[in-house]
Amino acid sequence: MLYDRPYMRDSSYRNRQTSVLVWLIAAVIAGFVLQLVFSRWFGVNRTFTQLFALSPMGFKAGQVWPLLTYAFLHDPTNLLHIGGNLLGLYFLGRELLPVMGERRFLIFYGAATVMGGLLWLGTHWLGRDYSLLLGASASVYGLLTVYACFYPDRRITLLLFFIMPLSVKPKHLAFIALGLSACGFLFYEIMGAASPFGIAHSAHLGGMLTGWLYYRYLHERRWGTGRGGAVSLELPRWFKRRNKKAGLTTAARGASAPKYRVNMSNPADLRAEVDRILDKINTKGFGALTDEEKRLLDSAKDLLSRR
Repeated sequence: MLYDRPYMRDSSYRNRQTSVLVWLIAAVIAGFVLQLVFSRWFGVNRTFTQLFALSPMGFKAGQVWPLLTYAFLHDPTNLLHIGGNLLGLYFLGRELLPVMGERRFLIFYGAATVMGGLLWLGTHWLGRDYSLLLGASASVYGLLTVYACFYPDRRITLLLFFIMPLSVKPKHLAFIALGLSACGFLFYEIMGAASPFGIAHSAHLGGMLTGWLYYRYLHERRWGTGRGGAVSLELPRWFKRRNKKAGLTTAARGASAPKYRVNMSNPADLRAEVDRILDKINTKGFGALTDEEKRLLDSAKDLLSRR
């Protein structure tokens, strides 16, 4: 029977928790549904969207929570807005979640959301106070950047306009997204002009910057320990060359240092040196002994045992 197998008798296997990716997708869908519901209950100036979407006016008034909540709202009149973000979140998330782990994935998603919101706020701080930012695009662009860093040459197939299959490498897709976002940021948002389709290019750039920073500096780091798995400090080459010439390196000093000599025929000197070596072993371990000390210890053992 199937449940006779040990992995099926394990309660932790059968009661495995729901993935954080599923919770994020459910939260985005729930936010969209709440938008539709609350928009019918309140007036134009008190809608659910305006309360939880990010805006310069609201942030200046002390509303900080929209830095996170805006990512769970979308344009109710444009199903492609939420549909595209959900597809990107699902397909990118299921690939990155096993690599990043649930905790890092969730923290990264929140960091990309906040970074995108902050860059958008900085761009529109002196602009129109009624501007609103909503959508999970910043976080999805961040995930795309991390995916392109992990698998730059892996072939993926996209459905262009949901009809035409298109094979592309993640690194090319990320460069295209970066180029379009940079052009929109420079020629529309910075100039104070309305971007086509209402795209928040600055938020996209903030998400992509978060993705690059995470891959470049944080992915290999062991969180909570303060140590990095692949981060090491090394002396610059010019310093090592100078030390090599001057004979100041540890290896050079050890090689050039004169070897001590002990009068093996004098039991007092021999025992004193053996005691020193034994004390060194007691405090630093046997691995701290030099080759000369190990040879002397072996010789002393034979000599003392014969006396």
